[in-house]
Amino acid sequence: MAKNRAQTSSLTQAGLNLIQQALSIYDSDLCLAVSNQRFQEIFDLPNALVTPGATFADTIRFLVERGEYGEITDPDEFIQARVDQAKAFEPHYLERTRANGQTISVEGNPLPQGGWVAVYTDITAIQQQEELLRSRSEELSDQVFLHAERLSQSNRQLAATITALEETKRQLTEMEARTRMTTEMMPAHIAHLDLEGHYTFSNRQLSAVMPGCPSNIIDLHISEALGKNAFEYCSSYLEQAFKGEPSVFEFTHQDSSRRIRVAFTPDRREGPINGVYVLSMDVTEETQTRAALSQTSKRELAAQLTSGLAHDFANLLTIILGMQSRLSRMNLPSDAMDLINATQSAARRGGNLLDRIAQMSGHREARPTATHIPEFLADLTMLARPTLPDNIILDIQHLGFTAPLLLDPGFLQDSLLNLLLNAKDAIGEQTGKITLFAHPVRDTWLEISVSDTGPGFSEKALLHALDPFFTSKGIEGSGLGLSMVYDMTKSAGGHVKLMNTEIGARVTLRLPLRPTRGNMPSRLVLLVEDSPDIRTSVREMLVDMGHSVIEAETAEEGEELAEVSGIDIILSDVLLAGGRSGDEMLQRLAEKGVKAPAHLMTSLPPTDPVRVAAASRFPLIGKPFTTSELAAFLTTEPVQ
Repeated sequence: MAKNRAQTSSLTQAGLNLIQQALSIYDSDLCLAVSNQRFQEIFDLPNALVTPGATFADTIRFLVERGEYGEITDPDEFIQARVDQAKAFEPHYLERTRANGQTISVEGNPLPQGGWVAVYTDITAIQQQEELLRSRSEELSDQVFLHAERLSQSNRQLAATITALEETKRQLTEMEARTRMTTEMMPAHIAHLDLEGHYTFSNRQLSAVMPGCPSNIIDLHISEALGKNAFEYCSSYLEQAFKGEPSVFEFTHQDSSRRIRVAFTPDRREGPINGVYVLSMDVTEETQTRAALSQTSKRELAAQLTSGLAHDFANLLTIILGMQSRLSRMNLPSDAMDLINATQSAARRGGNLLDRIAQMSGHREARPTATHIPEFLADLTMLARPTLPDNIILDIQHLGFTAPLLLDPGFLQDSLLNLLLNAKDAIGEQTGKITLFAHPVRDTWLEISVSDTGPGFSEKALLHALDPFFTSKGIEGSGLGLSMVYDMTKSAGGHVKLMNTEIGARVTLRLPLRPTRGNMPSRLVLLVEDSPDIRTSVREMLVDMGHSVIEAETAEEGEELAEVSGIDIILSDVLLAGGRSGDEMLQRLAEKGVKAPAHLMTSLPPTDPVRVAAASRFPLIGKPFTTSELAAFLTTEPVQ
C-alpha cells in the first residue's frame, strides 16, 4: 500500500513537470506543498526553495534580494506585506513585467483545506505580438478589423462565462466553509474513510472525544489515529461497514476511561461502496446516568418483591420473640433456658437481617453536596480508627483534589466504612495494613481503592461477592455488606471492581467526577412557604449563602411577587395554603414568561404521587435538608 502511494506521488510529479506553465501550492501554514520543475526554472530558484516545506517568506526574501521586484526601500516591510496578503488569500489574476523584461501572468485560487494554488504563464511573446499588431493597426484591412471585433465579442462572452463560473465557485467555497464550520462546532468526531482506511475528511474533534488522539488526521490510517487498543475493538465493525453493513456500538477508551459511541455508515453515493462515514461521541455521562437509572429500577423491583415478605416475616419474628419471652419466665430446666436464649438470638439476628434488606432495597434519595475530599477522608479516619484493633495499620491517602466535588457524602461514607470493616475481618488477628487511596482519573471518574494484606478473595468470592446474601464469614456474615456498597455505587452512576493483589485483596470504587460550580453569586430569591417556622429556617439558610430573600405564604402571593423585576431564583414548597400547589404556581409563571429558575421542596415521602408528579416538572429537594445540600440543589438546571 505504501509502495502504491509512493508510485502515485511520483507519477503525479512527473505529470506536473510536463506542464509548460509554472505551478506552486502552499498550505495554510504558508509552506510549499507541491511545485513543478517549471516553477524552479522560471524564477531560477535554488533546490532548497522548491523542496516541500520551504516557507513562502523565504522564497519572497530570495526574490527581493535578487532584484525580482526592482529596487525595494524596506525589504522586511515588503516581505511582511506579501506574507500578510498570502494569509488573507483572495482569488486573483494579474500580469507583471519582471526586472529582466519578461512578462508573466499570475492566477491564484484558494483551496478548501487552506492554502492556495498559483499558476504562472510566460506571456512575453503574446505581449510582443499585441504591440506589433497595435503598431501596424492602420495597415490592417477592414476584414481583419471585423474579425478582431468578432473575436473581441467572443472574448467578452467568454469573460462573462468565466465570471459566472467564478461566482459559482465562490458560492461553493462559502457553502463548504459553512459546512466545515458546522462540523467543527459539533461536540462529536465526524470523518470519512476511503476503502483502505485512510481519512479523506475529518473535523478536529477526535482529540476532544478521545484524549490522546491527534486532531489533524487527514491521510492517516484509522489504526494510527485511534491507537492499538481502540482500533482493535473497532476493526470488526469497520470490516462490516466496508461490506455494506452499518453498525453502532460503544466501547471504553482505555487511555481516558471515557465511554465512546461510534457509528460506521457505508458510503454508497455512487453505487458501489466508496468508503465509510464515521461518527464518534463521548457518552460517558449518559452511560453513568443510564447505569444509575437501571440500578434504581432494580432496587424498586427488589423493594416490591421483598416488602410483603418482610412484613410477614417481621410479624412471625415478633410472635417467636414473644413466645420465647413467656417461656423464659417459666420454671424450666437449664437446658431449656439455653434453647430459649439461642432461639431469641436467632430471631433478633433475623430482625437485623430485615433491617439490612430494607436499607438495600428501599428507596433512599441521593443528597449530593459540595464535598472536600481531603476533609471527608479526615472525618472517615476519625470514624474508622476506633473500630480497628492495634494489630492493623490504617493508611488513608489522596492525590489531586484541589476543588470540592458534588457527591453524596453519606452514601460514600457508608460504603467506605463497610469496606474498611470487611478488610479488618479479612486480616483477622494477624498484623496487617489497610490502605485507602483516592484520586481523580482524568476528568471523568473519582476512584477510591481499599486494599488489605489479608488472604485475598477466593475464586468463588470474585464471582459472587457482590451478590446479595453471599458471605465467606459463615453464620457471622449477612452477605449484604458488599452488595450494599455495589448498590450505592451503581445508583450514583459508578461501578465496583474486585481483584487480588500480590499481598491481599483490593476493592475499587469509581464514581462520576463532578466538580462543583463554586459559590453561587448573591441572588434575589423568592421563597414561598406557608409554615412560618420552616420559612424562617430556610430564609436563614439562604441568607447564610449570601442571598437576599423576599417571602410569600400562598401561591397567589408568590405569583404576584414573581413578576417583581430582579427575581433570580424561585423556591417554593409543593403543598401551600390556599388550595393551589407550588408546582401549579410555577407552571403558571412559566406560561407567563417568567424566566427565573424554579425549584420545589417538600416533606412528602418519595413514593407520594403528588411528589412524583411535581418532581417530573421541576427540580425538587426533600425535607429536611442542610444548608450545603440546599446550596448544591440550587445549582441544578431547571427543567425546560
